[in-house]
Amino acid sequence: MSDTRIVVPIMAPTPKAMAALVEKALGAGAEAIELRVDALTSLAGRAVETLAAQTRQKAGPSRPVVVTCRDHREGGVLDHPLAARIEAWVSAIRAGSDYIDVELENFRLVQVSRPVREALAQAPQARLILSSHSMTGPFAGLQWRYDQTVAAYPAAVPKLIYTANHINDCFDALDLLRRARQDTITFCMGPAGWITRLLAKKLGGLFTYGSLESAAATAPGQIPIDQMKGLYRSDAIDGDTEFFGLIGDPVGHSMGPVVHNACFGQLNMNRVYLPLWVAGGPEELFAFLDAVRARAWLDFRGFSVTLPHKTSVLEYARVNGGTVEGLAARIGAVNTLLLDRQGGIKAFNTDYVGAMEAILSTLKIGRGDLKGRPVAVVGAGGVARAIVAGLCDAGARVTIYNRTVSKARALAGEFGCTHAALDELANVKAGLLVNCTNMGMHPEVDATPVPAEVLRPDMAVFDTVYNPAQTQLLRLAAQKGATCIDGVAMFVNQARAQFRLFTGEEADTALMRQVVARGLEGA
Repeated sequence: MSDTRIVVPIMAPTPKAMAALVEKALGAGAEAIELRVDALTSLAGRAVETLAAQTRQKAGPSRPVVVTCRDHREGGVLDHPLAARIEAWVSAIRAGSDYIDVELENFRLVQVSRPVREALAQAPQARLILSSHSMTGPFAGLQWRYDQTVAAYPAAVPKLIYTANHINDCFDALDLLRRARQDTITFCMGPAGWITRLLAKKLGGLFTYGSLESAAATAPGQIPIDQMKGLYRSDAIDGDTEFFGLIGDPVGHSMGPVVHNACFGQLNMNRVYLPLWVAGGPEELFAFLDAVRARAWLDFRGFSVTLPHKTSVLEYARVNGGTVEGLAARIGAVNTLLLDRQGGIKAFNTDYVGAMEAILSTLKIGRGDLKGRPVAVVGAGGVARAIVAGLCDAGARVTIYNRTVSKARALAGEFGCTHAALDELANVKAGLLVNCTNMGMHPEVDATPVPAEVLRPDMAVFDTVYNPAQTQLLRLAAQKGATCIDGVAMFVNQARAQFRLFTGEEADTALMRQVVARGLEGA
């Protein structure tokens, strides 16, 4: 287990309200408490000292207490006068707090550093955290700022936090944490940077920060502590943990972390699966993969791949000397990527088997029964490529419908089938219709690529979207009396095949279905 502690920050306008949240955070498994007293409407009297002393007693000897009175310019809630903030820090030390968090820029002021140093000298249990925050993006010189922090007070814990505007902004923070030779806190704020809050545990950061709940986040990108400990298995993360993840844009809808982490936990594997929001196109994707492969110490061993990167990952594998499974090469899209410790690449496609098993098992037919059957496929992206390949292999008569006709034409040309514009769906006669677009996916749950009047009672409708399981398209199909095939079946089938590639072990598909159903209910 990593020595990195998960700190839960507490913010409220009154000491009484903060004390109540402290109780709740300790009950939720907080490994340390941060009192954000900059949120208090008043710092007058002994409010901070009393609150800090009470929290120190409640937390017990094993859970540190941090007191922070954040400067408004670096994310503080209220703009308290500097003199009041100095008194808050000194009072916290006097009350027995384990750490106080002071901004580096303020500590450089003599009127701040002198009383803080004097208070620390009288309290050997207390340590100083010297922090810097960049709210809009990465620091211009992260290492320089780190060195400046150490020089300002060598016994302090350097804390450098910045906003990641893209996942590729995260690597500087991870590099710094790995190089650090003393207790250090560094991670990235924002949705693009939240993975650093978990990776900090692998790299031995002193603290990482998680919120009490989503609505109580004190900084953008904080993960609720129940998710950190439950979904992302943070208690098991240590220096030997191997990571897997979903590369896509977006990734927030995915049940991948739910199923893979549940199966890792069931088999007691030191592995964790993360959603990796890689925004942009091939250039950004290639930069991300290059950065991961250059840092073997991160121990990323495999990725699921979703929209819009399935064809780009195939290209990346090829240009970097990777091994591409024959099926994936023929489909022209990859949904699974493996990395070895030397940076070697292997690319696969499990969408094919996942989709075909979902169709055949739901319709209770054999592969040969698809021969000559007319099928309408909506979409021409990575998922469509796998499904078209499977259907054409089985001898189905496939027509590809897409808004951009040139893409439908190109895909149809590769697999020897026909194509049409999306608005020609009105004339479709197929007995099986497959939606391979992301229309209807959470959160746009009322969207559908297929008008209701196209659907018929004698038709089977397969929607590859699985979040939600009951999409608008499937609701309309059910109302018409059509046979419905939801995306959950395909998702579980392909995830099972991915898990086998990731680990060499068989996943418990019953567990996968159970946790997906539970996750979708709570979505």
